Amino acid sequence: MQAIAETLFDVVYLISVITIGILMIRGSGGRNQYRLFGVMAVVLGAGDAFHLVPRAVALCTTGLEHYTVPLGLGKWITSITMTIFYVLLYYVWRQRYQIQGKHGVTAAVYILAGLRIFLCMMPQNDWLSASGPLSWGIWRNIPFALLGVLIIVLFYRSAGERNDRAFRWMWLTIVLSFAFYIPVVLWADVVPMIGMLMIPKTCAYVWTVLIGYQAMTNEK
Repeated sequence: MQAIAETLFDVVYLISVITIGILMIRGSGGRNQYRLFGVMAVVLGAGDAFHLVPRAVALCTTGLEHYTVPLGLGKWITSITMTIFYVLLYYVWRQRYQIQGKHGVTAAVYILAGLRIFLCMMPQNDWLSASGPLSWGIWRNIPFALLGVLIIVLFYRSAGERNDRAFRWMWLTIVLSFAFYIPVVLWADVVPMIGMLMIPKTCAYVWTVLIGYQAMTNEK
């Protein structure tokens, strides 16, 4: 039952975010912020597919323990694409609020994203084993969390200052995604049920994508 339910959820999620992303790219009508948002959604879905598809196959066949390498490789790729997702979201912020300058903020985004990707590429992560070291799981997520906090602050301030009702909850979707993700990083290996928090984390990302799509359709 778990295998069927989780697989259906993942299929609906992947199809939804990738489809919405394509619709935004095609329907942006020269509005760069929405084209960029569409690319961001496709990157999100395509990146997550590298992990979720092998997981679905494993759950529906011989079990997760027989798919250690593809699952680990998928997590590795997803870690990189999620970092790219937040860099793109930063540029959505710049486009939407017509931000000029702010070179220090841009540098911080690239430094944190670069450090995150660098740490993800380190062999010490042992991605292709069944149990990678928790210490490296923490290290590589520190710059990722800081990048998330930075994006949260930017959207919270700008949406409030501009009275942007369409994006007024964007900051909250990011808060929720990290609130559900961090316990999984820290404790999922000890308490496997905590891994279920990835479901509401995924829903938070769907909410993020829907905010952009609804804003685009409402502006037509």
